[in-house]
Amino acid sequence: MANFNLDPVHSGVNFSIQHLVVSNVKGRFNDFDADITGDFNDLSSLQGTFTVQANSIDTKVEDRDNHLKGADFLDVEQYPEIKFEITKVDDHSVTGNLTMKDHTQEETFDLDFKGISLNPLNGKNTAGLVITGKIDREQYGITFNQQLETGGFLLGKSLDVEFDLEFPIEE
Repeated sequence: MANFNLDPVHSGVNFSIQHLVVSNVKGRFNDFDADITGDFNDLSSLQGTFTVQANSIDTKVEDRDNHLKGADFLDVEQYPEIKFEITKVDDHSVTGNLTMKDHTQEETFDLDFKGISLNPLNGKNTAGLVITGKIDREQYGITFNQQLETGGFLLGKSLDVEFDLEFPIEE
């Protein structure tokens, strides 16, 4: 079994959430890492942990980011990391324990293994994965919301997440 280090320059952790019922707000986390072991030729062998620094949230609006970092949402002072620990992988999904704030829930996300390709710039084979899914933010104690005059809510309950990941393979 090999150990793989994430290529953060060619990877991303992105999210979106419904806003005012009529649109989506998109954002990302700028500081994240993954410690993965296994064999990309046998996806079921993959094990590891993804760690996101909650303070690195970025929606391109500083006031909103500061609110998201506060106690109404991520409470980054008390809970600086978001973690996903893999428990099972198959050809099309990855299951694990997601911890945000002081709540841990089992989550299963869709997995799209993009394959392995030779990177001509560094001469290394590189594996690519895209992990997507939905998270019910209220299960993690993130319940801030406001009812609108139209009867809907300021924010959706469900958060769409996408991890675009590249792992250079050391041979």
